[in-house]
Amino acid sequence: MTILARMEASARILALVKLANVGLVLIWGFAVTFVFVRILPLAEFQAFLLLVAFGNFTISAEFGLTSIIYARLRRHWLGGDQADSGFRLEEMGVLFLFLGLIVLGGTVILIAALALGWFDTAMPLLFLLFFLSACVNLPALLAKRALAAVDGNFLWEALDCGRRVLTIALLLAILLGMDPRLSIALQLAVSLLVIGWAITHVHRRLGMTARHWLAFRVGGGHVRAHYLRDIGASAAFTASDIIAYNAPYFTIAMATSDARPMLIFDFFFKMSRALSMLVRAVVEAALPRITRAYHAGDRARLRQLLARSLGAGLFFALLLSALLLSVGDWLFTKLFDGRATIDRTELALIVAALAALTIICVSVYVQGALGRFSILLHRSLPFLAGSLASAPLALSLASQRFDLAFLGLYTLTLTGAAILHLLSLQRLARA
Repeated sequence: MTILARMEASARILALVKLANVGLVLIWGFAVTFVFVRILPLAEFQAFLLLVAFGNFTISAEFGLTSIIYARLRRHWLGGDQADSGFRLEEMGVLFLFLGLIVLGGTVILIAALALGWFDTAMPLLFLLFFLSACVNLPALLAKRALAAVDGNFLWEALDCGRRVLTIALLLAILLGMDPRLSIALQLAVSLLVIGWAITHVHRRLGMTARHWLAFRVGGGHVRAHYLRDIGASAAFTASDIIAYNAPYFTIAMATSDARPMLIFDFFFKMSRALSMLVRAVVEAALPRITRAYHAGDRARLRQLLARSLGAGLFFALLLSALLLSVGDWLFTKLFDGRATIDRTELALIVAALAALTIICVSVYVQGALGRFSILLHRSLPFLAGSLASAPLALSLASQRFDLAFLGLYTLTLTGAAILHLLSLQRLARA
């Protein structure tokens, strides 16, 4: 067994390298805010936050197809395929084409929005380059999921760590005088090189040829014939999830021109992203064993692994909550360059929301890997309704304290969704 294979087989080593990568992703995410809030006027920075939200929508518009590919390719790799409806290599080419069309469509929409003045910016090229650097995460997600399905988790995480280190250095170089457009363009180039290498490795490990990538008719026909229902459920779930998590940026902007509520939500969003990435890291480290236990019908082992994943996720939620309650106000002020403050009540609501989010994340990551997209869709709809209604309700119920009312309603929504997901995990463990 090679050193790489031994590292891949060790859940502890895999979890550690995933957590290291999460740390780098978090540093990059906070660095984006730290840098751009200092180089852009406040009004333009608000437009930048809307750009980030639009980028999140676009990235998520893959509608969970990479999750479907992971579930199908993982079953194929473990030898559990059925002869007629099992995974076919041509599916990879169809998915890659679809992701390319998403990026193209999002880019066209953004160019139109910039031309029509919908984004208040004096640097349209910077906005466009940043959007493309965000969209490159779509093929990155394909590379990550495909490598993970064929026991290449460690390889991807190591490559991605190197990519993150370089992009963080290029981002911080803006504060030292580098043109922000050049910085983002170089980050985009680094990402494309790493993703290209990873896709090439998947190509070799699966024994693919150029024909497999270009056989869109064969791959598309197989997709339509054998897992269109999964695509529909996954697409609907992903669309619901995207809107539920990102819509408050837009509903808050429509409800008030005050920047503070949006900055508070952006702070919560960053904390939630940080926590969700930590939870994803520990869940993904356990997924090889969870998927083996599930497909082998070992329910006792599955229950044990689910309990461990929930416990690890809640541990990270506890650590993050302690950090927020101790230095959250300082962190908020520092992050947004003193342009707003946050009080203890709002921090307490964020802590409660993060605890609920942990349960949701574990459920989504596990059940998505197992291909249970219809169940996830049903669990997401109440969250979607609550997320869309939070800002209008807060405005009508407590317009003088809109920021606090919104955060309270959004936290209540997350708590209800967490209860539904916890019940779903209990049914999975007892099935």
